[in-house]
Amino acid sequence: MYRDPVQSLEPLHSSHAFTRPLRVGMIGIGTVGAGTFRVLARNQADIAGRAGRAIEMVIVSARNLVRAAGVVGEGVALTDDPLRVATHPDVDVVVEVAGGTGPARDWVLAAISHGKHVVTANKALLAVHGTEIFAAARRHGVAVAYEGAVAVSIPIIKALREGLAANRIEWVAGIINGTTNFILSKMRDEGLDFGAALAQAQALGYAEADPSFDIEGIDAAHKLTLLASNAFGMPLRFADAQVTGLTQLQGLDVACAEQLGFRIKLLGVARRREEGVELRVQPALVPAGHLMASVNGSMNAVMVKGDAAGLTMYYGAGAGSEQTASAVIADLVDVARLHGTHAAQRVPHLGFQAQAMNALPVLPGAAVCTPHYMRVPVRFAADVETVAAWLAVQKLPVRQVVLATERPGIGAQVLVLTAPVAQGALDTTARMLQAHPVVAGAVTTLRVEELGG
Repeated sequence: MYRDPVQSLEPLHSSHAFTRPLRVGMIGIGTVGAGTFRVLARNQADIAGRAGRAIEMVIVSARNLVRAAGVVGEGVALTDDPLRVATHPDVDVVVEVAGGTGPARDWVLAAISHGKHVVTANKALLAVHGTEIFAAARRHGVAVAYEGAVAVSIPIIKALREGLAANRIEWVAGIINGTTNFILSKMRDEGLDFGAALAQAQALGYAEADPSFDIEGIDAAHKLTLLASNAFGMPLRFADAQVTGLTQLQGLDVACAEQLGFRIKLLGVARRREEGVELRVQPALVPAGHLMASVNGSMNAVMVKGDAAGLTMYYGAGAGSEQTASAVIADLVDVARLHGTHAAQRVPHLGFQAQAMNALPVLPGAAVCTPHYMRVPVRFAADVETVAAWLAVQKLPVRQVVLATERPGIGAQVLVLTAPVAQGALDTTARMLQAHPVVAGAVTTLRVEELGG
């Protein structure tokens, strides 16, 4: 089924282009697409006032046309062919909110080749195919905007590309997946194990039926890839990110971290070192008094350390229909303001001009140096002294060795906090310690992120 627009509007290069509406075609009318349509309709006067002209939805593609008609009503063309949207002559900008990395790549590249600007909330698409997509956009002189792809309601991409443009960014770190943050909050507050917390997240709609992208850390790694490129002017390096999810995390470690004055968060960290860039996602201990430790439920937060601005922090909803729509429409407003602006004068896709991008190496995980937490199950409580003495002989830089609070059905546990030590050296020590006669099970290790100045 396809309904043509009532009339064809003037082309973008017309002398009236700035006074006529920005014409939008949208691929996908699911949760995010429907939210985008609602917010555009509800706030149209304010949006036009900011953009300098109206923003008008011309055509939408959807798999379920009956459902889509109930969302968009009269006056908007409908099609079940996304390529018709991508190549439609009466569309200035294509909004891609269907998701995925296969067909979405083809739709976006088709839109670009037909001279359309693109707005997308698809972090997986850009993390995997962004290099190709941004190169095509440069060739065709169009913009690709993607604020909604990272920490939806938080304008972190704009902050990195524009607000912090004077800074040499030292590091970016954040809670950038709402599903896993909700799970960790439940594990801490209600003492649930990982499986029970995940089930709650699924029941409430925070997690998909197949939650692997969230709980394995892949979604956060997609977002971190985009943050790192905008922070450091490096190419998109998703394939080089070190990613550890939550599936192996035990509720016991959440409780033990609390005893030591920490909370566990799934963090994405991109840090510039002299020898390269750390690009990693992992559950890590954060000091309980730190602002990042207070980010609960499905909320997101990102911290940035710049040499001039110092530490800045950005907080907001990490998921949601209208929350994502807020970012998508902000990108549409930016596109609406581009009329008459030469492509070379626009904000670059990754914050740095293409010729200034720097192919910084990504450090292997074994070379990353941070403090660490270790939990060592032992046969008897008195073995804490044996473990402490053994670690001293190994010259591991230890800050604290304590016995965990007793818990029913759980044997004695020795808790260790180290000073900064390379991951490779820590892993070697943990393997050796696990073979010690007083050790009664697997040694658990987690990074500690102090997130200080």
